[in-house]
Amino acid sequence: MSKRDKHHIENDPSYKGLAVNEGIEQPPSVNDQSVKRFLKKRKKLLSPEEYVAGILDGNITILSQAVTLVESAKPKHQKIAQEIIMQCLPHAGKSFRLGITGVPGAGKSTFIEAMGKHITTNGGKLAVLAIDPSSERSKGSILGDKTRMEELSGDANAYIRPSPSAGSLGGVARKTRETIILCEAAGFDTIFIETVGVGQSETAVHSMVDFFLLLQLAGAGDELQGIKRGIMEMADAITINKADGSNIQKANLAKAQYENALHLFPAAESGWAPKVVKCSSLYKEGISEIWDMVKEYHEFTSNNGYFEHRRRQQAKYWMYESINDQLKSSFYENEEIKSILEASENKVLTDQLSSFAAAKELLDIYFKKNA
Repeated sequence: MSKRDKHHIENDPSYKGLAVNEGIEQPPSVNDQSVKRFLKKRKKLLSPEEYVAGILDGNITILSQAVTLVESAKPKHQKIAQEIIMQCLPHAGKSFRLGITGVPGAGKSTFIEAMGKHITTNGGKLAVLAIDPSSERSKGSILGDKTRMEELSGDANAYIRPSPSAGSLGGVARKTRETIILCEAAGFDTIFIETVGVGQSETAVHSMVDFFLLLQLAGAGDELQGIKRGIMEMADAITINKADGSNIQKANLAKAQYENALHLFPAAESGWAPKVVKCSSLYKEGISEIWDMVKEYHEFTSNNGYFEHRRRQQAKYWMYESINDQLKSSFYENEEIKSILEASENKVLTDQLSSFAAAKELLDIYFKKNA
C-alpha cells in the first residue's frame, strides 16, 4: 500500500474521507545521459597535425572543420588555423582557380553545376567556394548554393562550401584565399569562386584567381553599363548564359555587341584576347567548349610565363592585405582603445570633435602604447 504524502494538505485529519498518496518521482525534463552523450559527441578541437593529416587524406569532414577554424574570429581558432595553413602550403598551388561573377539572375549556380559536372565526369576534382550574401542587419546569410546545386552537392568529387560574406567589402569572405590553400592540399585540382553579384567584390576575387569569367544575360539593357566597364576589363572571357529557346537571337546580338566593346579596351597584360561565348547551362549546351577555352588560356599563359607571374603578384597583394587586416584587428582588440572608443564616438556625434581628429587621437594612443 502506498505511503501517504505528508506534504499534501488533503491528508490533514480535518479533511475526512480525503487521502492523497505519494506520487512516483518524476523523471527530469532533460535526460542527463543524453546530455552527457551529446557533450561527448561535440566536436573537440584536434591538433594542427591531425587536421593536416585529415586534409591531405582527402577527409571532407576534417577539411570542413578546418575551414570553419579559418573563418572563425576567435584568437584560439585563428592560431590553430594559421598552423594548419602553414603545414598545408607545400601541398597547395597545384589547382586551377576560376572566378565566376555576373549580375543576379544570370544563372551562376546553374552554370557552376553544369560546368562542375562536366569537370568531375572527366576525372577532375572540384571545390566550389560560394560567397553567400549576408544580411547587413542580422549578419545572417541564406547559404543556399548547396540547395541550388543539388546534383553537384551529391558528387563525391565535388565539394561546395558556402561562406557568409559577413558584411565584408562587396561580399567577399575575408578568408577565401586561405580556404583555397586547404582545398588544394585536400587534392582538389579545380577551384571555383562564385561572387554574390557584380560589385566591388570582383576586384578581390580577381586577385585570387587564374581566370576570371563574367556571366551575362542577353537583353539585360544598358542600365548596367555604369558597372560593366570595370568588370569587363578584368574578364578573361564573357559568357552569355541562357542562350536557348526564344532567347537565341538576343544572345547572338549580345555576343556581337560584347565583342565590339572588347575591341575598345586596352590589350590585357597576359597577351590573351578575351573571348565572348554563348551557352545554355540548363540544357548543358556550350559547356564543354567553355572549359576547352579555359584550358587553352591556361596553356597560353603557362607558356608565356604570365601564369606564374600573376600568382606571384597575387601572393604579394595578399601579404599586404593580411597586414592591413591584422593591424585593424589588433587596434580594435586593444583594451585601452576599447575603453575609450565609445567616448570618442560620442564626442564625434555631439560635434565636440571632428571624425578625423578623433581618429588621430585614438591612433596616437594605440601607437604610443605599442611603441
